[in-house]
Amino acid sequence: MSDQNANRRAPPGVATARLREMLELARGKGSLSIGEALEAMGPTSISFTILFLAIPALTPIPGPFGMVFGTALALVSLQIAAGGRKVWLPAIVRNRQVSYATLDLVVGHAVPVIARVEKVVRAGRLAAFTGTKVQMLLGIPVFLLAVVIALPIPLGNILPVFSLVVLAVALMERDGLVTLIGLLFTAATIGVTVALLFFVKEMLATAY
Repeated sequence: MSDQNANRRAPPGVATARLREMLELARGKGSLSIGEALEAMGPTSISFTILFLAIPALTPIPGPFGMVFGTALALVSLQIAAGGRKVWLPAIVRNRQVSYATLDLVVGHAVPVIARVEKVVRAGRLAAFTGTKVQMLLGIPVFLLAVVIALPIPLGNILPVFSLVVLAVALMERDGLVTLIGLLFTAATIGVTVALLFFVKEMLATAY
């Protein structure tokens, strides 16, 4: 992937720093398209794309943000699984404009969460879990988490978004231990989501 060499020794805090740089760019222009926002994040396209597309679902913004960004994440996850080195998004997603006020709200909610993850990452730990093949396999859990985000489950985005933040930061820092922790969070997220869906199904069956 394109972000492997660029972030082999990236210091903790790079994600929050890039998000703030993007926010300053949006401040000057008044808004950014999703494509412009991703380009502003530099060469670490895969990991930052996961991060950028996940965090809006963490923010209490009215509208179908979970469905829009979850669907976009699903497309990105398939590219990860295929070993893609450059992210492709359809024009309808890439050209979607996001106002500075919205980006400010999203980054403001996301940075404290990301900063907590960045405090525990260490580049180079368990290097066997940071290679290209392992990163390709991460496309599968990212896809599952994207599907969960796209589902209209009340308060159902917190666990999947946190799991994606952990995985994205682990990719940036090449920290195999944090990657494994992200996968544990992913398994817990899928389990909780299945339980919620089963509960809703039973409630509907009882009601009718």
